[in-house]
Amino acid sequence: MAPFLEYEGKSVDSAVQKACEELNVPRERIQYDIISYGSTGIFGLVGAKQAKIRVVKDGSGDPPETESTSDVTDNELSSEREPNRPREDEIPVQATVDPAQAEAAVNKGREALEQIVNEITDDTQIEVNVDRERILFNVSGGNSAILIGKRGQTLEAIQYVVDKIVNRQNEVRFRVQIDVEDYMKNRRANLRDLAERLAEKSKRTGKPVTLGQMNAHDRRIVHITLKNDSGVWTQSRGDGFYRKLIIFPKKGSSRKRRQRQTRSG
Repeated sequence: MAPFLEYEGKSVDSAVQKACEELNVPRERIQYDIISYGSTGIFGLVGAKQAKIRVVKDGSGDPPETESTSDVTDNELSSEREPNRPREDEIPVQATVDPAQAEAAVNKGREALEQIVNEITDDTQIEVNVDRERILFNVSGGNSAILIGKRGQTLEAIQYVVDKIVNRQNEVRFRVQIDVEDYMKNRRANLRDLAERLAEKSKRTGKPVTLGQMNAHDRRIVHITLKNDSGVWTQSRGDGFYRKLIIFPKKGSSRKRRQRQTRSG
């Protein structure tokens, strides 16, 4: 078995550079596998994690085989699990929201959200919708691009902070969601379409398809979208908040599809 070494850095590039210097291997020759891309944490202050790579010790050969993330690009949003094992992303925080219990949570969440948003941009309005599953705060007006951030990362951070404030001392935990100009609503629709399209690809080719690093909210959408698809099953893989999600074809699904196509032809 080939020897491998692991290196960390603030980014993948810095980790690769560190490996090159220690192993005295030119960058164009080094063989490595990305274990984690790292994350900047909440507003770049809390929960930051370094990127990590695995490198062949002598600088040659192939790193351990992993699923490719090339199936999904950033524009598309960018350990196998036993099929009957529960997925942590599908476990709801709470089955239903009691409107009476939610009133105090709504007031606390709105106050916290207003303070955060007003520090970032002006002239915003916040609408609140409480349904059977969640408390939704929808922000409109102001500079929505700044509130959303690159690939929604600022919006995710804001939601994380507000959720912690709302549920800090509650006996009942509420699912808190924050949207800006329907960004998350549209993102959910795009993720569902993407999940269904890649599931069809997995069934057609008989091979797993990997979606690159996704947060827990996005992974949950994909899991739920495909949980009733009899031809595939899904698995989150990796460590930390951002993990990969893999769509696996069930055994025989691609063969049955080819047989149906042959009969229909």
